[in-house]
Amino acid sequence: MINRIGFVLVKPQLSENIGFSARGLKNFGFNKLDLVSPEENWPNKKAIATSVGAKDILNKTKIYSNIEDAIGDYDIVYASSARRRDINKKHLSFNQFIESIKKNKKRKIGIIFGPEASGLSNQDLSYSNYIFKIPVNKKFESINLSHSLILVCYEIFKNLKPSYFKKEKKLTDIISKKKLHIFLNFIENRLENKGFFSPREKKKAMLINLKNIFGRMELSNKELRILSSILSKL
Repeated sequence: MINRIGFVLVKPQLSENIGFSARGLKNFGFNKLDLVSPEENWPNKKAIATSVGAKDILNKTKIYSNIEDAIGDYDIVYASSARRRDINKKHLSFNQFIESIKKNKKRKIGIIFGPEASGLSNQDLSYSNYIFKIPVNKKFESINLSHSLILVCYEIFKNLKPSYFKKEKKLTDIISKKKLHIFLNFIENRLENKGFFSPREKKKAMLINLKNIFGRMELSNKELRILSSILSKL
């Protein structure tokens, strides 16, 4: 599904942003990034430098002279806009945009972004099916181009690859309760020898607190050995 989604930067002004965008795409499993009339010559060393490990995406990037050709292979196109436009086009909230992506996941999807300084023109927006806006602080709504693209990539990835967010690392080599009991007895004996339990009537409560501290941990055998060595040395 993710491979059916492509991104188009319209008249990007900074090559660094193109490189950062390519890197963001690769972070979340996307691989298609095309450009419409970039301001700087292409290919560009600055874009390659900021792409880091995503040079392969830039090597496949196509350059178009107009949006119409750039989006020709897509079934549905979404356009990012920092402000609401007074045009006859359906505007989606960001959540609606994500839901629409999920609904159309079997179709070829294009997502277009405008130049850093001005964003997409009304003429550019006329090629899209929908317009969406990333929700931000109303007192400062300007977002860097590559940051906007990365936010979109992340949200789509999160919704189309939910399994990545459910995986939990399973702890291994966890000590048994028997080993924990032996360790706690070891601590109690050392503390007793040092006269720690004073006043004596509070010893029971102190030991309960110690058991609670170590009882809620899931120590590995290696960690238990380290703690035992430290306490022995002390």
